[in-house]
Amino acid sequence: MWRLLIVAGALLVGLVVAGWAWDLARGDVVADGVRAGPVPLGGLSGAAARRRLESTVAVNERHPIKLVAQGRRLRVVPAKLGLTVDIDRIVAQAQQIGRGGGFVGRDWRLITGAKVHAAVVPELTPRSAAAVRRIALRLERRPHNAAVETTPATLHVVPSQSGVAVESGAATSALAAALLSGAHTITLPAHRMPPAVTLAALRHRYPAYITIDRAAFTLRVYQRLRLVRTYPIAVGMQGLQTPAGLYHIQNKVVDPAWSVPNSPWAGSLAGQVIPPGPSDPLKARWMGLFNGAGIHGTDEVDSIGHAFSHGCVRMLIPDAIDLYDRVKVGTPVYIGD
Repeated sequence: MWRLLIVAGALLVGLVVAGWAWDLARGDVVADGVRAGPVPLGGLSGAAARRRLESTVAVNERHPIKLVAQGRRLRVVPAKLGLTVDIDRIVAQAQQIGRGGGFVGRDWRLITGAKVHAAVVPELTPRSAAAVRRIALRLERRPHNAAVETTPATLHVVPSQSGVAVESGAATSALAAALLSGAHTITLPAHRMPPAVTLAALRHRYPAYITIDRAAFTLRVYQRLRLVRTYPIAVGMQGLQTPAGLYHIQNKVVDPAWSVPNSPWAGSLAGQVIPPGPSDPLKARWMGLFNGAGIHGTDEVDSIGHAFSHGCVRMLIPDAIDLYDRVKVGTPVYIGD
């Protein structure tokens, strides 16, 4: 009995030693079923696995790849940008997968023909990171806010535009996978960046906007940035021109009194306040702009279409009333030629 036990033990030790020696003899061979992306590495030594990967990458990195990110497109040749796969890391991880479970488990897989069915996720080399970031920047777009570009004749509305931001980490993984798979088109993970000011917000900000074209003697009023009315006007005469620039309506008055400025042209009326009535040149409505000047109605209809006032903007009385009802204190008024 003891002899049988000793013989059995010796056989077991012999089997273990033989299995260990067999496993050791296999060295760095990658377990069956292991792959890197679509590239099978199972059954290959470390050197052979490296050669297979190098051959695959060498072909794919010379082919152009079309990158797509939220509708933006860019064609790149990885080799020209210094993009390549970290092959040493892939081989090391592939070998490590097969080493799990001890040499007994590894030998059993070999005897039974069982496969690991595992994949190594490829990554680019650390030196490729800067190139990926440059690619991402070429695909990205900063968001543009909606804006108003004003001239005396037009109110040009520039619509907003969303931006595009590429997720660099995910882009790195996608490019590494493409260098093994040979993909010719990659959709990179990206997201839209909304603008801070949309066209809707801009229309809300400007319920009304006035432009005054001194050369054409024309006043235009926009509501929600859309032209709604055009009026003929009179502006300041030579030496007392209506000054150009961007102003805002400071006050509004129905049937205003006229506070005569202390100016030489005012003569004996300088400093007086003329109440509403026949002697008051400010008719029906007043919209103050700057230094006592503003937009008002006039009964001197012959002055309309000329540089005739002392700096104010004159309108026909019905037009002044109509404009008054369309604007509020704070409405922008752009004046120019």
